[in-house]
Amino acid sequence: MTAIERLAATIESRRTADPDSSWTAKLLAKGPEKCAEKFGEESIEAIIEAVKGDRARLTSEAADVVFHLLVMLASRDVTLADVQAELERREGTSGLSEKAARGPATPG
Repeated sequence: MTAIERLAATIESRRTADPDSSWTAKLLAKGPEKCAEKFGEESIEAIIEAVKGDRARLTSEAADVVFHLLVMLASRDVTLADVQAELERREGTSGLSEKAARGPATPG
């Protein structure tokens, strides 16, 4: 089992934990919207470090992004295996071809 798989399993196990004893449980208890907000905050911090060029800080922030991505996915019952299956489905397909197959983007 990889580190990311162990992390996903830990996040899943914290779903039923006491929110007063677990940051993950606390986030999950606040709902998907809060989990998404936290993921967004961490993503912005990673972007800032990427622009600054500080490799160590970017690495640290990227780990935070991965953690909060997994929490956000868990909040909507999307598993790491679901994401891996989608990546495998796309494997070997040009990014340009994959985007074209989705059709034109619709305005938000």
